[in-house]
Amino acid sequence: MTSSSFKALVLREQEGKTSASVEQLTRAELPEGEVLVNVRYSSINYKDAMAVTGTGKIIRKFPMVPGIDLAGDVIESSSPQFKPGDKVILTGWSVGERFWGGYSQVQRLKAEWLLPLPASISLHQSMTIGTAGLTAMLCVMGLEEAGITPQSGKIIVSGASGGVGSVAILLLSRLGYDVTALTRDVNEVTRKYLTSLGANDVIGGEEWKVAPKPLEGQKWAGAVDTVGGTVLARLLAEMDYQGAVAACGLAGGFALSTTVMPFILRGVKLLGIDSVMCPNPYREKAWARLARDLDFSKLANAERVTGLDGIAAIAGDMMAGKSRGRVVVDLSR
Repeated sequence: MTSSSFKALVLREQEGKTSASVEQLTRAELPEGEVLVNVRYSSINYKDAMAVTGTGKIIRKFPMVPGIDLAGDVIESSSPQFKPGDKVILTGWSVGERFWGGYSQVQRLKAEWLLPLPASISLHQSMTIGTAGLTAMLCVMGLEEAGITPQSGKIIVSGASGGVGSVAILLLSRLGYDVTALTRDVNEVTRKYLTSLGANDVIGGEEWKVAPKPLEGQKWAGAVDTVGGTVLARLLAEMDYQGAVAACGLAGGFALSTTVMPFILRGVKLLGIDSVMCPNPYREKAWARLARDLDFSKLANAERVTGLDGIAAIAGDMMAGKSRGRVVVDLSR
C-alpha cells in the first residue's frame, strides 16, 4: 500500500449513537507508534461486533478505527525488532478499543503489540485464527495445565457455533478429546457444521436458561465457556470431581450466580482466560501450538471472507446470534 490515502472503517459518535462508515484516511491521521504496517487481513470477533454496533461500552473515545486483530507487512519501522517486509500479527492489547485497530489498510502501531508471523502460517490463516483462535488455544492450554486429559472424560464447549467455540472444538477433537458442543440453535445445519469440526454430540435446551441447583449430576471433565451467566453457573454445577472450566466470554452476561459447593465439595477449578493482555511469551507458545495442533483444512471450512464494506452487516448478524465460525476481513477488497 503505497498511495497517500487508503480506506478504513471509522466509528463516530452522533447524538449518543455509533455510526460506522468506510472513509479515506492519510498516514498523517494515524496514531503514534514505531511500526507502520500494510494491513492485509483482519477478522470480526464478538467484541468487534459490539464496537461496530455500539453495544455496551467497548469504545469510549471517538473517532475510532475498530478491529482487534490484524496481519500484514511492515512498511516502516523505528524499532530494532522489525524491519520493512517483515510479516507480523497483532491480537488484543486493547487495539480496536482504546487504540486504532485493524480495519484500516494502513496502521501505525507500537512494536510491543506485534509478533512475527509463525513460518508455517499464512497471513490469511493467521486471521482465520485471530483472537478467537488464540483464545481457544489458551483455553485448551488452561485445561491441560489443570490436568484434564482425553482420558479424563467428556469436554463441553459452550457458544459452540461462534469463533472461539468453533476453533476450540477443532483443537480438542484433534487432540483426542470427546467433545460435546453446546449451542442455542440445535438444528440440522448447525449439527452438521459442529460435527464436521469434530464434535461427537450437539446439545441445547431450555435448561441452559434456568439457574441450576448448587450441585447437579456430574457430566463433564472439563469445559470451554464463552457464554458466562447462567450457562457458566450450570457448567460449574455439572462438573465432575476435580473438573475444570476455562471461562473466556460473557455473551450471556457478566454476572455469575453460583455457590462455593462445586469448588469445596468437588474440587472444581474455574480458570479465567484472558487473551487481551496475555504476555508475549505465552502468546508465542500458543501460536506455536496452533501451528502444530490445528487442522487448517477444517479451519478453512469454518470461515468466510468479507471486505470493509461488509463488516457492519455481519456485526449486526453476530450480535443477533446469526453468525457462525470465523469471518476474515480482506483489506484489499
